[in-house]
Amino acid sequence: MDSHARRIASLSPEKRALFEARLKKGQSPANASAIARPRRDADTPLSVDQERLWLMDQLEPGGHAYHINWASRISGPLDVKVLERCFGEIIRRHEVLRTTFPSENGIPHQRVGPARPFTLPFTDLSVLPDPEREGELLRRIVTSANRPFNLSEGPLMRVELFRLGGQEHAMILTLHHIITDGWSMGVFRREMAALYDAFHAGRPSPLKELPIQFADFAAWQREWLRGEECQKQLAYWKRRLAGAPSATELPTDRPRRPLQTYRGRKQTWRPPQELWKSFKALCQREGVTTFIGALTLFNVLLHRHTGQDDISVGFPSASRTRPETQGLIGYLLNMLVMRTDLSGDPTVRELLGRVREVAVGAYAHSELPYGRLVEEMAKERDTNRNPLFQICFIIADFQDSTPEGASTISMRPIEFEGDTAKFDLTLALNDSPHSPSFIAEYNTDLFDDTTITRLLEHLHVLLEGVVAAPERRVSALPLLGEDERRQLLSEWNETAAEYPRDKPLHELIAAQADRTPDAVAVVFRDERLTYRELNARADKLAHHLRRRGVAAETRVGVCVERSIEMVVGLLSILKAGGAYVPLDPHHPKERLAFVMEDAGVSALLTQSSLLERLPEQRPAAVLLDADGDSVRLESEREPASRLAPENLAYVIYTSGSTGRPKGVAIAHRSIVNLLTSMRRQIGLSSSDRLLAVTTLSFDIAALEIFLPLITGACVVVADDEVAADGGRLQDYSERHGVTVMQTTPSRWRMLLETGWRGGERLKILTGGEALPPVLAERLSKHGASVWNLYGPTETAVWATACEVERGADIITIGRPVGNTEVYLLDANREPVPVGVAGELYIGGDGLARGYENRPDLTAERFVPNPFACEPGARMYRTGDLARFLADGRVEHLGRMDYQVKLRGFRVELGEIESVILEHEAVREAVVVAREESLVAYVTTGGEEAPAHFELRAFLESRLPGYMIPAQFVKMERLPLSLNGKVDRKQLPAPEETRPELRVPFVAPRTPTEEKVAEVWMEVLGLERVGVNDNFFQLGGHSLLATQILSRVRAALGADVSLRALLESPTVEGLSRLVTSALDSGDAHEAAPVTRVKREGDLPLSFAQQRLWFLHQLNPQSTVFNLYAALRLSGRLDLTALGRTLTEVVRRHESLRTTFAAKTGTPRQVITPPAPFEFDVVDLAHLPAEEAEARARQLASEEVRRPFDLSSGPLLRAKLFRLATRSTSRPSRCTTSSRTGGRWASSSAKSRRSTRLTSKASRRRSRNSRFSTRTSPRGSASA
Repeated sequence: MDSHARRIASLSPEKRALFEARLKKGQSPANASAIARPRRDADTPLSVDQERLWLMDQLEPGGHAYHINWASRISGPLDVKVLERCFGEIIRRHEVLRTTFPSENGIPHQRVGPARPFTLPFTDLSVLPDPEREGELLRRIVTSANRPFNLSEGPLMRVELFRLGGQEHAMILTLHHIITDGWSMGVFRREMAALYDAFHAGRPSPLKELPIQFADFAAWQREWLRGEECQKQLAYWKRRLAGAPSATELPTDRPRRPLQTYRGRKQTWRPPQELWKSFKALCQREGVTTFIGALTLFNVLLHRHTGQDDISVGFPSASRTRPETQGLIGYLLNMLVMRTDLSGDPTVRELLGRVREVAVGAYAHSELPYGRLVEEMAKERDTNRNPLFQICFIIADFQDSTPEGASTISMRPIEFEGDTAKFDLTLALNDSPHSPSFIAEYNTDLFDDTTITRLLEHLHVLLEGVVAAPERRVSALPLLGEDERRQLLSEWNETAAEYPRDKPLHELIAAQADRTPDAVAVVFRDERLTYRELNARADKLAHHLRRRGVAAETRVGVCVERSIEMVVGLLSILKAGGAYVPLDPHHPKERLAFVMEDAGVSALLTQSSLLERLPEQRPAAVLLDADGDSVRLESEREPASRLAPENLAYVIYTSGSTGRPKGVAIAHRSIVNLLTSMRRQIGLSSSDRLLAVTTLSFDIAALEIFLPLITGACVVVADDEVAADGGRLQDYSERHGVTVMQTTPSRWRMLLETGWRGGERLKILTGGEALPPVLAERLSKHGASVWNLYGPTETAVWATACEVERGADIITIGRPVGNTEVYLLDANREPVPVGVAGELYIGGDGLARGYENRPDLTAERFVPNPFACEPGARMYRTGDLARFLADGRVEHLGRMDYQVKLRGFRVELGEIESVILEHEAVREAVVVAREESLVAYVTTGGEEAPAHFELRAFLESRLPGYMIPAQFVKMERLPLSLNGKVDRKQLPAPEETRPELRVPFVAPRTPTEEKVAEVWMEVLGLERVGVNDNFFQLGGHSLLATQILSRVRAALGADVSLRALLESPTVEGLSRLVTSALDSGDAHEAAPVTRVKREGDLPLSFAQQRLWFLHQLNPQSTVFNLYAALRLSGRLDLTALGRTLTEVVRRHESLRTTFAAKTGTPRQVITPPAPFEFDVVDLAHLPAEEAEARARQLASEEVRRPFDLSSGPLLRAKLFRLATRSTSRPSRCTTSSRTGGRWASSSAKSRRSTRLTSKASRRRSRNSRFSTRTSPRGSASA
């Protein structure tokens, strides 16, 4: 069997089918045109993927992520001289091994060096004792493997040989990936074996000369990219990857850095032999290769960890479809993007078929270079991710490294720990018949070792599940081991704690009043009540309410101003047996009417001043101010309410998706559990004073009022005006000795910005929305401790708590409070692994009874708890995403739907959309949260769109203020996704009308910014560039960035790294880097600008060309005129002024230059020096104010007079005599006559003119001591 037959026989079923199909179409490699070997008289271009590696080296100079190593232990009678000769011959045969990659103007080239005698570095370690020898060998191998290469200078291959003793040697061979790949290393080993045997036997080389060199392949590839087949393959990949997610969001342990890093490690997992045999047998039965089976398994693993149905994985494939490339050393590796569709929850068998189709299609179009695909598909690049895929799957070959034919010596691989990772995660399959293994290489800046260990454990469980039941659907496959499942469901939910579960809330407060009757319970401004007084007043009011019919389960509306009466009123309702329903006086009447009707409010507690804010249709009200006499006559005895802990304590209304709010019913047991748990958690004592600042309609107000009262502490009530002003709140807190304060992150931020300072004893509680790490750090400097709290209204205020550590990068919501369970579940309500996002479910004693009058919604959100021991236990489905960290803390990841929290209030975007749609002119409405505000997008269906203020007024009558969008965007149509739904991701930012207006244009302001902007315009082919414009949004890419840096280095002498530019991709950012480099001495002498001969006309600089062109479009425009108006006081010598201006014009050729077009091309024409003439307008005879006004008028007319670039002059001045000792002189010039900064040039001219005037007026010589070495002609010609 010949070599071709052997290769065909060894093909996988997928590749064999593809090969046969190509034969039928006449696409055999034998029919393809041969790669020519053209004459090479100069440097040659890089291949597309070499170019990509070169750019990576520019980003990470000195990195070793792309080093290819071959470390071997050699046994036998090694002839070192023969080995040395083998290396020399291989280097001679393969030009790429003596190629370097210098660049000119930021563009790299291949430069082949001459073949020279090769000397093999040799180190004798046999003199070391045995224990030290192996350690020293490994140290030297690692050092050699990690030593950086210089791509521009080379060499890019090195080898070291070590003698270990007797006939034992070791060798480390390291090459940069830009000149080799895995296939090439096999070629290297085979040639080494053949040459060693021949040279050792005294025979000549048995190897035939290569038909082509790698540089020939690179040149051929560049031609191929311009051909028809390239376009066909590109069209395939564009179809295949259209709409693919830009990233596979595998959960990481740390946020990504701004730029991609390559620090990494490896872990290995070896599947049990019998399990692996069973898996291979399954693949065989299903008609797929082990590769397809393993890739399918990996896709399932990624799907289950990311929740994504669309997974893209990179797979390396050799770009050696042509016979000339088979024996070539070089970087001929191509990365194929294997995009797999896991939608519809396929069975394992179905998914095997999908993956097989993906692989066949990828193989059939494998010649298109990955780098070319990136250019086409990844227009907008993330600098911290690999484009198109971040996760890779490879088939690794870790067989014995002894090459065939090496008969006198044997070679065994030396394993050593690497510390790099090219991608986020690479999973390599080594399908060894003796010891199959999976090797995970991962980025340690993203993943902890324990995370990857768990990932491999999940791979093991998945493999068992696939083998056991290939007919199962992907979602039903097991993923967790028993230990991890027990930890997630049981160990981290061991929160059982004692609390008075059989007592209602008001009884705990009454008991506290009995214990500390004289302690201060409530303070408001200068008023205060002791516990005895509070209890007595509440009892009186409770009796009054009972006379009005309040009893168990009675809903009592509460609409009161913040005061001591507010606290008395709430407690009295509970004592009467009722449940309070907050009615915010600042909410629209329509909303309040709905709440009262929906909750069945049958009694109302309010104040006379607030009656007009309430709906006309309302129950009879008890007025806390007007009914005071009647209340005072009531008994102070505790009312006998006989409440059970399951009875209702309060109803809080939150935003609802139907356009109407929904009422959450909280029982006494739930709030009592929360309060006793929080008292224990934060360490509240009777000496504390808790500041109450939250509106009653937000459920956290219940904690602010009742937590101190069950503890013997004091509630300090702040009114709305004090609560909104940081300075006043600070004074108020200090006056009343506040030690605990709770509010939302938004409110904390506002307080910090308005003068709030906190205190060293203050416990800071925050919740209701995400707490940013920066804010947490700020707060930690203003108090004794910071607590981050989480909980939906449906779980009685807070369900988890965490004391925030200073300097924490990730702010978690901590662990569940007492008698509370937290579950993170997938769509099948199965626990997700540690680190993986799942929907947050909450169980335990804190759960609400459900929603008022909404049994359907209650059943939907409060579901049976399959993990609880108690029969009938429920858990609340929050709709939030979260994940467990390795220590059991929970990290909140945001809402699953479009429900958001703003300023601590939960906002159902659907409710706002529903109300907007009630407007008669609105056809469609979508509301999204952007940063910390709401944006509404509306269409009107051809009718005249309502004005923004009209929509706002319409909503203000129906919704609370926090639900009113901050901005309204009118659109012709809403963008739709492929499935016909509104694609919210495609909605434009509210301030933009088209992409180029995202950032306001700001012209360069300094000479450095002007030069940098000029370079950008030249390289990007733009007419103007602002200092805030983003390089990549302007169409730049990494290779153009290297050209930018090369030109900046030549022009300004500053060395700036490519990585630094990618981190600061604006003119302002790059200019700052240039200035920093120059200031720090990290600069190079720029090529000097020399004077050129003034023989004939001279070219324009690039910036001048641009302005000349714009002037031709509108010759009468004065937009590029620069002017300066100076007021001169004192005795003016007109003769000296004239001589001064004449000297300035003489010194600076640009001030006497015109721009004439010859055959359509503009040229600089320098006129000889001549006396400078200027007009003098005498206004001294006019009254002072009239003279001033006339001078301004004439100066304004002068400013608006255009210049003629071709005839000149392009500088003019006019002098206005206003009085005997004061003169105003406007001076104007066009920016076409110079290349420096506008304001810098004008001010420099003014300073020099002043100095020369002073000299001339003192009758000094007209020859100035100042000199100008260079004119703009030198810049344009250089």
